[in-house]
Amino acid sequence: MCTVVVSIDPSAEIPLIVVGVRDEFTERPWVPPAEHWPQDHPGLIGGRDLRGGGTWLAVDPGGRRVGAVLNGRGLPAPARTRCSRGDLPLLAAAGGRLSESGLGRYDPFHLLRADPAGARLWHWDGIALSQEDLPPGTHMIVNSGWERGEENERVAFFRPLFAAAERPSGLGGPWERWRELATGAGIPSEDPRTMIINHDLPEGGPFGSVSVTLLGLAPGGVHYEFTADPRDPAAFHGVLPE
Repeated sequence: MCTVVVSIDPSAEIPLIVVGVRDEFTERPWVPPAEHWPQDHPGLIGGRDLRGGGTWLAVDPGGRRVGAVLNGRGLPAPARTRCSRGDLPLLAAAGGRLSESGLGRYDPFHLLRADPAGARLWHWDGIALSQEDLPPGTHMIVNSGWERGEENERVAFFRPLFAAAERPSGLGGPWERWRELATGAGIPSEDPRTMIINHDLPEGGPFGSVSVTLLGLAPGGVHYEFTADPRDPAAFHGVLPE
């Protein structure tokens, strides 16, 4: 993924809201969220990358926990030992521990683990692992990491909008404003502020936003919406509750 929004309000009925926009080569095969790992990670739900076998975002409904990974910047892993980063969200959603041992197999990443009690972010730059806890508030994570200033135009534009969005009164909604923002608020793809991208990369071909996830996690349950039509706020479908 290339954009993750994390909204934390411990006093709210829904303490944690997460928006995840996945950017990927559009021809890379994948399937929508489901329980794709019944043997290794029973109960976890997420979209599955058919090339690497993992995911970009995983949810543990029972644990009210989400794990999400973004590409980072730094020293790439050696080609002969490189592993897919798609297993990292599964580890995070399952509540597993992340240690620096063995991370040399992965290209740089940012890994989020969050639940209604809070959120933690790990950063791997190919050399060292660091971590930080996100405080209450509205935060945006992009490929450069947790952006807290105004330098990133996307963050400078969207963070105040997400921060001002009224929180749903319960897991059942209403979620209309969050859907509108999660699908880019109508900002065209050529605008530097855009959250929904679409362009060609010389080294890989068509690259763009291919899906959007909208989550609400509360002690009483999980609200999980997903769309493979990233510009249409009406195209979300419910994953949880079933």
